[in-house]
Amino acid sequence: MLVGIGPGSVEHMTQRARDAIAESDVVIGYVTYIKLVADLIEGKEIIRKSMTEELDRAISALDAARAGKKVALISSGDAGVYGMAGPTYEVLFQAGWTPDDPVQIEIVPGASALNSCAALVGAPLTHDFCAISLSDLLTPWPTIARRLDAAALADFVVALYNPKSGRRTRQIVEAQRLFLRHRAADTPVAIVKSAYRRRENIVFTTLDRMADADIGMLSTVLIGNSNTFVRHGVMVTPRGYANKYDLEEGGAAREGERAGRSLSTGLLGWLDGLRQDHAEGASIETLAARHRLPADYIRATLDDTSEAPLAAVEDEA
Repeated sequence: MLVGIGPGSVEHMTQRARDAIAESDVVIGYVTYIKLVADLIEGKEIIRKSMTEELDRAISALDAARAGKKVALISSGDAGVYGMAGPTYEVLFQAGWTPDDPVQIEIVPGASALNSCAALVGAPLTHDFCAISLSDLLTPWPTIARRLDAAALADFVVALYNPKSGRRTRQIVEAQRLFLRHRAADTPVAIVKSAYRRRENIVFTTLDRMADADIGMLSTVLIGNSNTFVRHGVMVTPRGYANKYDLEEGGAAREGERAGRSLSTGLLGWLDGLRQDHAEGASIETLAARHRLPADYIRATLDDTSEAPLAAVEDEA
């Protein structure tokens, strides 16, 4: 059983996670995670591993399962989000495992750091977001940098995992540099350390000051998008209701908008405007720059006349 124990507090662990640990003969995990479930593992065989021994944990789990024992391999947060699910499947497949094997696998989901940290600071993930790890122990830095740059350009709210450690101190500076290419200096940032644990600490700052904050391996950094704001100590990313509804007039739809239908600047409305602008002389390059989209995408969109299925879907919405 690959068990996500959530942020670390027993109150935020799912009942299935508690039951899985209770059912197990062997509990395997990083030493810090073992401490977080100390009250649940009395009398069990415990295998403690260090931070860099993920594959060893998976191998130990498989060996114990092959010996007929029921194993709980624990991860903080969710086992499938920067957790032990991936490495374990890699070890299993390398060992020739198939779903018909006597060793059966169950993944027990848990709240990841981005969920836990977001809950503590407000509602920063209400619109599109992504998670990026700054750890370059297994991922080349150019790959990480391209993802950071793309996410910053696309205006995602971003949760940075593994932002800094005793040895990796420059990665957060480089991330800040990449984000400042596309985001305003005063973009809200929340830094949450040890969410729901004894040494929990929350700091609100801005993008231009982010790298100067106290950040470590137990921190998660939440960078807002262009609409995110902080008010009364609460970080909020609007979902977009104000684009369609007049919130000061009882939520009535704005002129040109209809409840239950795409925005006037949604796909179909945007296509109409794009074609009109192009017909009036705007070049593909001008339109690409205006909408911050690739020129070849604009060209292909203008060349595509198959909009009838989209209109049909719109009428059914």
